[in-house]
Amino acid sequence: MSRQGGRKNQKKSQKGFVAFRVFCGQQEIVVPPPPILPDLVLQRVIRVARRDGLTVVVIAGGFAILSAMAGSAIGAAVGIVITGAGVFELHGVSSLRAHRATGMSWLIGSQVYLMFAVLAYCIWRLDSFDVVAARELIEGSAQLRSLVHDNGQSVTQFIETLRKTYIACYMLVALLTVLYQGAMALYYLRRRKPVAAALGADLDPNT
Repeated sequence: MSRQGGRKNQKKSQKGFVAFRVFCGQQEIVVPPPPILPDLVLQRVIRVARRDGLTVVVIAGGFAILSAMAGSAIGAAVGIVITGAGVFELHGVSSLRAHRATGMSWLIGSQVYLMFAVLAYCIWRLDSFDVVAARELIEGSAQLRSLVHDNGQSVTQFIETLRKTYIACYMLVALLTVLYQGAMALYYLRRRKPVAAALGADLDPNT
C-alpha cells in the first residue's frame, strides 16, 4: 500500500481473530474482525460437547464399575447417575449432527443435571464422616498410633484435622463443579442462536 493510501497492521484480538489497524495519515481506523460463521460455531460446539461427554462417560462409568467390583452399591449408583450426564451430552451431539436444534437443549441440560448430581453427592458425603470408625481404625493399628503421636497430636486432634480436611475436599469439589459446569452451560447457551442459524431452524425468542 502506498504512503498516501496509508498502511495496515494486524493485531490479534482476544478471541484469536485478526483485527486490522489502518493508518491513513494521522488517523487510525480499527477494522473489527469478521463474525464467526454459524457453521463454524456448530462444528466447534459438536467437538467440545463430544469430548466433554466422552470424558464424563469414561470417568463416571469407570468409577461405577470399580465401585460395583468393590461391593459398594452406593458408589456404583452414583457413578451410573453421573454417567447419565455424559450420555445426555452425547445424545445432544447426535441430535446436532442430525440437524436437530433440540440438541442444544440436551447439551445445556446435561450440564445442569451433572452439576446438581455432583452437588447432591458432595452434600451427602459432607455428613458421612464416621468419627467412631476413624478412631477404631487408628487405635487398632500401632503404626497409625505412632504416626499420630509423631505429629505431636492426640488421636482426637488428629481425627478432627482429618474431618476438616475431608470436608474441605468435598467443598472444593462442589465449588469446582459449579464453576465448570456453569461455564459449560453458559458456553452452550450463548451459542444457541448461531447453531440454530447453521441448522436452518427457528429459535423461540423466549428460550
